[in-house]
Amino acid sequence: MVSHAHQGTTSSALARLSVNVARLLGIPPHAYAHLLGLAPEHLDDDSCRTPTATSIRVAELTTVHAPWTEMSMLLARQSSIGSLGVWDYLITSAPTPLEGIRDAAAYFATVADTGTDNLRVTEDGEQVTISHVNEADLTYEAACAIRGYALGLYQRRLGEAAGRRIIPLRVSLAAKAPRRHDALTELYGTRAIAFEAPSSSITFLTADLDSPTPHAQPGLSSVLRRHAEQTLATAVPLHDWLDLFRTALASAHAEGAPTLSVVARRLAVSPRTLQRRLDEHGTTWSDEVDAVRRTHVARLLHSTDLGIDSIAAKSGYADARALRRAVRRWYGTTPAALRRTGHPVGDATGLLDATRT
Repeated sequence: MVSHAHQGTTSSALARLSVNVARLLGIPPHAYAHLLGLAPEHLDDDSCRTPTATSIRVAELTTVHAPWTEMSMLLARQSSIGSLGVWDYLITSAPTPLEGIRDAAAYFATVADTGTDNLRVTEDGEQVTISHVNEADLTYEAACAIRGYALGLYQRRLGEAAGRRIIPLRVSLAAKAPRRHDALTELYGTRAIAFEAPSSSITFLTADLDSPTPHAQPGLSSVLRRHAEQTLATAVPLHDWLDLFRTALASAHAEGAPTLSVVARRLAVSPRTLQRRLDEHGTTWSDEVDAVRRTHVARLLHSTDLGIDSIAAKSGYADARALRRAVRRWYGTTPAALRRTGHPVGDATGLLDATRT
């Protein structure tokens, strides 16, 4: 269900949330806008996955400007339903809130980096404990803010599923007791908060989570689980500069024949610098353009009935003859034969990845 390719990244939705909080705190954009994955075309693209290191840096910046207790509450307040995509609706649309949080745990990778963060649900008779485990290399304040926020987020979504606020039996935080924790009392709706716990968790009565969700629709959870799987399958993890370049190139290709200068401008570098960076990563402009065309041609051949002339035009080739030469070079066959064989696009992409390494 979860590809290792997603580890080291978080959803762009979670990154947007962090950036919005940074703005609310008055942190100047120049302090974080240059970070990998925070360019508008990546931050606003739900298919992109932001590097975890970027999210960590933004979290650390924000906790310099506000106590971690206030950060936890501010993040939770900004997390309106739908702000985290399909993951939100897995909880609120399930037959019961309990079933929803189980699905949320199973598909936690749609929002978080499961290499550093995990959501666990433990059921013990009359009680349900939801734990958040964070093992990222964070400053103490940032780690506390994330743990406090995560528990508040789970409580909020469960309440939205139930149609009423659900007050926990107790909250345990892997953090030293702050001087003041009024913000946490407001966030969780209880003073039953224990500090210096081995892990961070929030516990509810099973009866509060096992009652029917008021607006649940039969079969909707299955649809949402499939959507979550598709979200992960089509995600574009931005692990490094080359990932950013390839998303910029793919975007430019979708709008027409990409040029070096156009893509360089999107990456805010000169064409000469772009060529040098590609060389440092062991590739070239022509190889990358060829790879994008290859993926595009394979997709059009297998998912449309377009003629060879139309595919050539849509893929940046001068004519059908040039396209045929390219397909022959890639696969040792013709476009028509490739279409008849039903060669999976995923396999073509796998071959493409192999040529890039």
